Amino acid sequence: MNSARLVSATVAAVLAATLLTACSSDGDNTAVPREWIRKTYTATGTGWLDPAGTPSEVAREIHAEREELDRASGGSMEFLRYGDDMVTVSPHRSGSLIEIEDYRNGYHRHRQHLTYWPDPDGGSFRGGGPGEGK
Repeated sequence: MNSARLVSATVAAVLAATLLTACSSDGDNTAVPREWIRKTYTATGTGWLDPAGTPSEVAREIHAEREELDRASGGSMEFLRYGDDMVTVSPHRSGSLIEIEDYRNGYHRHRQHLTYWPDPDGGSFRGGGPGEGK
């Protein structure tokens, strides 16, 4: 009797852990692949560095890991939009710098290159995160 309860409790704990992992934000297709970026590139004070890749090469690598909702380029930079966040890949002295920031901040910082992306301060902007379209 006790072993049956132990097995049931173990199965319930494994199922709960699996569900929590599947529901985490890094598994969300609209979320920036933060953990992958942290593991793949070298951390700097302002983001992550790829010591050899161009911005377009690095953006393709990130895209291959998780497809973005939208992508733009301008001023030798690449921009990937993931719901309420964006990734900016810009040239660096050696390679490319990768920055992750809130969509609103990134949009205002780089709006001259994001001419067809929705203005986060406009009435039609929907971030694309949980609850999108509600």
